[in-house]
Amino acid sequence: MSITYNIARVTLTKIYNIFLKTPAVLDSKDFFPQAFIFVDNWAKIREEAKVLIDNVKNVPRFHDLMPEQYKLSAHGEKEWRMFVVRAYGLDIKENMERCPTLAKLVRLNPNVKSASLSFLAPGKRVPKHIGPFRGITRFYLGIDVPLDAKGRPGVVLTIENEDYRLGNGESLLWDDTYSHSAHNMTEEWRCALLLDIYRMNMPAFLRFLTNIVLGLARLTIKWRGIFPKEFA
Repeated sequence: MSITYNIARVTLTKIYNIFLKTPAVLDSKDFFPQAFIFVDNWAKIREEAKVLIDNVKNVPRFHDLMPEQYKLSAHGEKEWRMFVVRAYGLDIKENMERCPTLAKLVRLNPNVKSASLSFLAPGKRVPKHIGPFRGITRFYLGIDVPLDAKGRPGVVLTIENEDYRLGNGESLLWDDTYSHSAHNMTEEWRCALLLDIYRMNMPAFLRFLTNIVLGLARLTIKWRGIFPKEFA
């Protein structure tokens, strides 16, 4: 990752940590009460995702979209691919049209600042890392999760040294500035829905700072031409 990215991440984390004392894993009822809408529709989202899985090589690798994520995305020479529907408040028109159910749910929830279908290749391990800032929380929903030889979800999400096996339709909300990693221990691709949620109950100063950070992220996306297609 770039030096600039790391400096910005560390500085933002220190500022947010002064005011926020929440744990790594959060209660969706308190921090994302609309979570049930996505959970209730996981099967419909999977139908849209299956079309993408059948042509997964056409889904961008994470580091193709964000070069700063190369060490995570390309780790172990196995792929982490991301189909982005919304990026920091910018709706990707072409991708929205390919996933109408997901697009509808995202549009109904303005607190969802980013939405992606995340594809982990067989055997892919995403090393331990931390997210950039605490103005958002991360929501994970299993969409197409392969099982291991024991019949358990074969992908392990580890947050602060605690392992979570989340199957289809199972979800978790967490603060991704805590250390976390993922490992697909199966021979099949895994698909999960990842949402970045505007953090609720922040003091006014942090809301102001969060809005600035999100605005700068949108400008960066447009400046880099990360998504050359039209925004919705």
